Amino acid sequence: MSGKIIGIVIVLSSIIAGATLYYLQIYGFYEEVETAEVQLVSVVSDTPEPIPFADFQAIDADSSPIRYRACFTTDMSLALLTETYVGLEQATPRNAPGWFDCFDAEAIAAELDAGTALPFLGQKNVDFGVDRIVAITEDGRGYVWHELNDCGDKAYDGTIVGEECPDRDQISQ
Repeated sequence: MSGKIIGIVIVLSSIIAGATLYYLQIYGFYEEVETAEVQLVSVVSDTPEPIPFADFQAIDADSSPIRYRACFTTDMSLALLTETYVGLEQATPRNAPGWFDCFDAEAIAAELDAGTALPFLGQKNVDFGVDRIVAITEDGRGYVWHELNDCGDKAYDGTIVGEECPDRDQISQ
């Protein structure tokens, strides 16, 4: 009899722990971002500059620097954007929680692969080793996420960082 009770307690504890972990990963740490901002790095000044946008939605979490996701629209054409802002050769959209339905990483990746969307550098080192990436489609839909840069890849996999990476203490949080 006591073996059954112990088994039931273990199973119930596992279910509760699993449900709590799921909730925290999918919902618990995310907060809606109140401050709307979309910037791209200028090819002239090499600094982030604001671009016109509308319909901004964003989420973020303090638990990780790569959890930021945003969606917006803009009237700027891809031709103007490519002449004015730093483009990227490749970018990999990161999955967002399913409830943040404006951001579909698979659909964004498909548009990037098809060339109907282009990736741009939004800001270098928003956190140590993390860049802000902005992808904009032909029809003006825009998406923002954070991605590890070379310094971040090195720092988080244990490789020696080297002189080309900024001092971690000098990066604003």
